Amino acid sequence: MPAHISTPDTNEYATFYNDYIQRALAKKDIAAALPQQIEDIKSVLGKLSDEQARFRFGAKEWSIKELVGHLNDTERVFSYRLLRISRNDQTPLPGFEQEDYVREAGFDNSDLNDLIDEFELLRRANILSIKNMSEAAILRTGTASGATVSARALIHMLVGHVDHHMTSLHENYLPALK
Repeated sequence: MPAHISTPDTNEYATFYNDYIQRALAKKDIAAALPQQIEDIKSVLGKLSDEQARFRFGAKEWSIKELVGHLNDTERVFSYRLLRISRNDQTPLPGFEQEDYVREAGFDNSDLNDLIDEFELLRRANILSIKNMSEAAILRTGTASGATVSARALIHMLVGHVDHHMTSLHENYLPALK
């Protein structure tokens, strides 16, 4: 990893992402948090049965499988943005509608362990990519979803997004499965 992935300034991301940034900053060490989240997901979800993984805590809520699939989709989208912006590509990047992605994916038909493995592979690829980024690349900015975003903000958002959903798993899903 680069020696230090510094804290992004508030003008480097849309205010919508502030929660993700704050969650990542609470981890203190972004470089350590990236691989740790792989282990967290595996330890929390790896022992669930298929029936448990289809659990949703409300009629309009995602199942656990859908939540993990969403983590994978978002890991891909954020990493694509990270690649383009770190390479100094100034082409504005579109947003994506997460509800449509989850609905169209059919994650409940996937094996939970495959979804977890997919997350691990995506995250490990991102870790290698970030590890090899120059300081200049990490500081670059571009446009995604109509707002300025920096590569370093996207790195923080990778961590914060997973933390956001892991908190939801611990608060809303797992207690109901006990």
